[in-house]
Amino acid sequence: MPERDRNDDFDTAGTEPVRKEPERDDRTGRSAAAARIAQQATWVDLQVRQAMERGEFDDLPGQGKPIEDLGAEHDPDWWVKKLVERENIALLPPAIALRKEDAELESRLDDITAESEVRRELDDFNKRVVETRRQLQGGPPVVTPTRDVDAEVAAWRERRTARIEAQRAALAASRPTPRKKTWWSRRRDR
Repeated sequence: MPERDRNDDFDTAGTEPVRKEPERDDRTGRSAAAARIAQQATWVDLQVRQAMERGEFDDLPGQGKPIEDLGAEHDPDWWVKKLVERENIALLPPAIALRKEDAELESRLDDITAESEVRRELDDFNKRVVETRRQLQGGPPVVTPTRDVDAEVAAWRERRTARIEAQRAALAASRPTPRKKTWWSRRRDR
């Protein structure tokens, strides 16, 4: 490839930059970029048509149904509402959210395997309960009690021990019992 000279981009005097014309296609007279774009659009249309013939657009969700909210007035927060609906996100007042969390706390603690993590989770829960009580926001009152960390850890240990024992018993029950050797099977082993 020949090396470019610094003066290739300037006029013969070397003072004014030379404006290059965009490449033109000799056959059509259009610029090469426009020809590529037109060619790409044709290629995309071909791909879509072939996919339709193969039936790849059959049985799509929502096929034959009207588009939701078409013609309704514009809501700038439509995407947030759809996200909340799709992800099943609950936007509750803090007092109600704490009640719900309090009801699910034991099962959440049972998923934790380290006592230090259980203590940290309980401390965090208690701090949020106290903080929510301090804030004077509207809505229902905060009636969720704080949890006694030591008592909850002891209960967690008992549940964990019972769960481990149940797993061991189930494992022992699922193992086949060894057969006692009879006099004729001992004779075969020799």
